[in-house]
Amino acid sequence: MIEQSGMRAFPPRLPDQPIFYPVLTEDYAVKIARDWNVPASGAGFVTRFAVKRSFIEKYDVQDAGGRSHPEYWIPAEDLAAFNAAIVGRIEVVRSFP
Repeated sequence: MIEQSGMRAFPPRLPDQPIFYPVLTEDYAVKIARDWNVPASGAGFVTRFAVKRSFIEKYDVQDAGGRSHPEYWIPAEDLAAFNAAIVGRIEVVRSFP
């Protein structure tokens, strides 16, 4: 779905996904993709992208289980605005089978 957007937007959240959780470190993103997404769905991807500071500064960085797990909590209803604030393209930097 990200490819279908021209690598410029994340897809809408599913009904049971009220929050979008962009993480701030590649190590944490790798852990999620490899250790959680692969067993759950068979594949995992790590992406890199930039977001306008004027948008993201409205949200606090959250520690999801410790200081090594920083992430933002973006409500699903804000995802369209989040996508509009992405600067450039979303890049896939790692993938796991």
